[in-house]
Amino acid sequence: MKAGPDISRIAALVGDPARCNMLTALMTGRALTASELAQEAGITPQTASSHLAKLEAGGLIEPEKQGRHRYYRLSDPDVADVLEGLQGIAARAGHMRVRTGPKDLALRRARICYDHLAGDLGVQMLDSMRRQKLVRQSKQAIELTGEGKRFMAEELQIDADALTHPRRPVCKACLDWSERRHHLAGTLGAAMMDRFTELKWAARDAAPGSRVVNFSRNGEKRFAALFGAGE
Repeated sequence: MKAGPDISRIAALVGDPARCNMLTALMTGRALTASELAQEAGITPQTASSHLAKLEAGGLIEPEKQGRHRYYRLSDPDVADVLEGLQGIAARAGHMRVRTGPKDLALRRARICYDHLAGDLGVQMLDSMRRQKLVRQSKQAIELTGEGKRFMAEELQIDADALTHPRRPVCKACLDWSERRHHLAGTLGAAMMDRFTELKWAARDAAPGSRVVNFSRNGEKRFAALFGAGE
């Protein structure tokens, strides 16, 4: 008998097409009802209930009751990181479910990955932060530097010392499925995305289930000033 975690059970949960569609829908970071998730998966509400029970038992989602409604969300940001990584493997292998078009291009440029910025602009931001020595990175381990803390406070009014969380690192490398390089996750990545929204630099697409993030003209200029692509 092999020792250690049994990944086959988690893989089996994610591997079912209906459950995979449900999990992908929850990568927007929004909590959804069973009916909404059934629609995303293209199955009946009764079948959806069975799948949701399995996902909950497997620790991938968690329910939240509000009034008469029961909502579901991913149990932890780490689940979104794993799903993003699997999407990268699928894209590399050519297993794409949609044809390239305007929506796909927008998704690749900037999107939400649970609660942080992903896509081309997300990767560009982390690349710039490394060049400016705001963070230091060794493989997947990322640490905010002293200069990075000053930058966050002065440029974005983010108190990095207040971002410590018992279950989540301040900085984490998340493998971007479309760019196949890392973007910034963790509590800092989430705080920066929140700040971009507060400043009206960026807004999430209003279409149901969309993960696209749209930057305003002013937002693009301000973002480029802080995190330009460089040479």
